[in-house]
Amino acid sequence: MSRNVSTTFIAAANAQETDEVVICLLTVTHEDLEAPIYLSSNATTRLSEDPLVYGTESRGEQYFYLPFEFTLPDDQSDNPPRVQLKMDNIERSLVAVLRSFATPASVLMEIVLASDLDMVEITMPALQMSDVSIDDHTVSATLVADALINEPHPAGQFTPGSFPGLF
Repeated sequence: MSRNVSTTFIAAANAQETDEVVICLLTVTHEDLEAPIYLSSNATTRLSEDPLVYGTESRGEQYFYLPFEFTLPDDQSDNPPRVQLKMDNIERSLVAVLRSFATPASVLMEIVLASDLDMVEITMPALQMSDVSIDDHTVSATLVADALINEPHPAGQFTPGSFPGLF
């Protein structure tokens, strides 16, 4: 699968050293949440003084900084895209929210560069949060695309081998 990304992103991705910072922005939505949760992997700017909160402001939305690691999915066509998230378990309210979900939360993942926070380089919509594990130090989760998206279409073909009664 090809992606349209900027030449700045390609140069930063291929450079041995660069000043560019790749930032992952997550928008978590769920029917049990009153408002989406916006998270950033980078403390780009100070969002408020009291309480002291850092985060990233992109396209008019404030994403709160929560240090986490992520791995981008590979582009294999036979498997749905999977993103691995791992974050420090420093925010106990996040654990309470994650444990309150009875169904998987939806996650929109966007990749931006620190030099242009409003330009989204990569978007991965319709990811479902699954396999959440929580221990004293870390919270790990897998974000996977809905398996129905990757089902072949049409699902079946009416051939003599599959449906001999029709012929």
